[in-house]
Amino acid sequence: MRRQFISHAMVAAALLALGSLPASAADIAAGKAKAEVCAGCHGENGISQTENIPSLAGQPDQFLQWQLVFFRAGSRKNEQMQPIAEEISNEDIRNLGAYFSSLTPPKGPEDKDSDLSKKGAQVAVGRRCASCHTDSFAGTKAVARIAGQREEYLVKALHDYKAGQRVGGGVAAMADVAYAMSDEEINAVAHYLAHYK
Repeated sequence: MRRQFISHAMVAAALLALGSLPASAADIAAGKAKAEVCAGCHGENGISQTENIPSLAGQPDQFLQWQLVFFRAGSRKNEQMQPIAEEISNEDIRNLGAYFSSLTPPKGPEDKDSDLSKKGAQVAVGRRCASCHTDSFAGTKAVARIAGQREEYLVKALHDYKAGQRVGGGVAAMADVAYAMSDEEINAVAHYLAHYK
């Protein structure tokens, strides 16, 4: 518990440091250049073609920045992301957030299981997903865009929140929502959101 508190305190300090720097306009071109290394996993133009790797295109700027800070601080764990995040500056983080948020988000693939989507829509309403992720599930500020996200990634993220393995912004709300969800509900809502148009 103490280690988790220290980890959260380090992230809070990093976020304060990021926010206390002189406000300078983010450079989308510099973000695009820095993002070349990201394309290998997150896909051309931030649209992932790789299982369990999220699409970044169209994610809210602030959400992207926070996730990079969480990876850099080590409070959010991922073997591929942490070494990369440890090497980027606050300016890089601002530029990457601006770049990926400027991209056109992915469109959900054709829905071949409308019954599962109907169940998922009911889960989304029952779990009040729109109260944080917006009515179009496009996210806002520090809340992720989940519309059109890879289905298996959404399943993994919900299981990680449910198991308490994922930390970061909104972790308390997401853990509370996911903890009560059955595997059937997780699969249904992930299918619905991945195909949401």
